[in-house]
Amino acid sequence: MRESSLWFWHIIAGAVIFVFLGLHMFIMHLESILGFLGLGYGGDVTSAQSVFMRSQQGFFMVTYIILLGAALYHGLYGFRNILFELSLSRTWEKIINWFFALGGLALFVYGTYVAVFIFLNPAAV
Repeated sequence: MRESSLWFWHIIAGAVIFVFLGLHMFIMHLESILGFLGLGYGGDVTSAQSVFMRSQQGFFMVTYIILLGAALYHGLYGFRNILFELSLSRTWEKIINWFFALGGLALFVYGTYVAVFIFLNPAAV
């Protein structure tokens, strides 16, 4: 039951990535259309100024954090399953579970901290 629950969240994370990465690609690569709609930022969307300007908006901060969480879970769970197919001992499976859980949590906390810090401190950039 536990494994099917983890798999379910893996599929949900994939769907979230599909939606939010699609949104990201739309905003990054269709700037001329977005500019026409009044949502664009003008200039090079990959310039530091444009990236920080987007990061200081609540919508983008939230979407970055959601995309980060979904991508970390989806990627680490998928990699965990690949490693488990090697027929490792139960001890190694526990070590891998803890390593990925703690590593994923640490990466999520750090990424969230950066997104929130940039959002709250525009002068720091």
